[in-house]
Amino acid sequence: MNKKHLWGILVVLAISAFVLYSDLKTTPINELVKAAQNINIVAFVLIFVLMILSYVCEASIIAVLAHRKNEPRRSKWSFFRIPIIQALFNAITPMSTGGQPAQLAAMIQMGIEGGRATSLLLMKFIIYQVAVFIAYVLTILFGFHMVATSFSGLAIFIVIGLLIHVGSTLFLLAIMFAYKWTKKATNWVMNVLAKFMKEERVEKWRQATMEKIETFYAESQKLKKEKKKLLVATILTLLQLLIFYSIPYMVLLALNVHASWIAVTQMNIMIIMFMAIIPIPGASGGAEYSFQTLFATFVSSHGLLVLGMFLWRFATYFFGMILGIFGWIFKPKKIKGPEND
Repeated sequence: MNKKHLWGILVVLAISAFVLYSDLKTTPINELVKAAQNINIVAFVLIFVLMILSYVCEASIIAVLAHRKNEPRRSKWSFFRIPIIQALFNAITPMSTGGQPAQLAAMIQMGIEGGRATSLLLMKFIIYQVAVFIAYVLTILFGFHMVATSFSGLAIFIVIGLLIHVGSTLFLLAIMFAYKWTKKATNWVMNVLAKFMKEERVEKWRQATMEKIETFYAESQKLKKEKKKLLVATILTLLQLLIFYSIPYMVLLALNVHASWIAVTQMNIMIIMFMAIIPIPGASGGAEYSFQTLFATFVSSHGLLVLGMFLWRFATYFFGMILGIFGWIFKPKKIKGPEND
């Protein structure tokens, strides 16, 4: 962890402190105390249990994809630390750009060769992107009307977040199932850009994009051959998303607020779409604002809403950061296995 990452943590803490100050300034302390006194302890504990189970599912996905016959068994901790380290670096870097490199570093630390680790992360990324794509599309089809009718301003940003994700996923699927066409289309786009921009810059983009296309295509072909691993990893990914998306519902139960699980989950998914376009580490500020805006539908008391927002934010964001710091500090024993494919 370098100075840039420490600055990321400071930025996140500073913005979060400002949001906390702004909310507390307009919320009577007695309202928060009353809300906290009535918390459902069982539901409160389950919030963090769900978050840990989400990390366990993600660790299991990597373990399934990494499994090979006749290879030494690696510890459960070595796999569990990968998603929590990702959570830490996603939280402290703009647009969550630090998560993937951090996962790669964690896998190398446990003894997986760099090229193979990259391959495994790409496989996991492909499965995750497709699963999230399905969740986003279903949410927009069946739940977007709730936001569009009441929060038209926020709805625009949610649609932008959806379009970004849909575009990247369709590009990914095009590489998998229309490889030659995708390369031709990419070259055509680069040729058009070259007419309006510096040729050297466009050529760098062309080369980098073509390399990524080649890598994704190679990994997608490997994934197609590993049907059993693909099926198990997909089921675990869907379970992970189901658990993670259910956390705001559990937050409401902890506050003794009863609502429809489907409606709350749809709102949460749309918050995540909105957060995807905020270029600040951890989407700080925007995440808190969107939660309060959308979940005001379910919570009538301002004190309960503020408490719920910070409980949700701590469980899904700061809790992962804390676990990630421990994950980064306590490295597993490095076990080397046969790396030949």
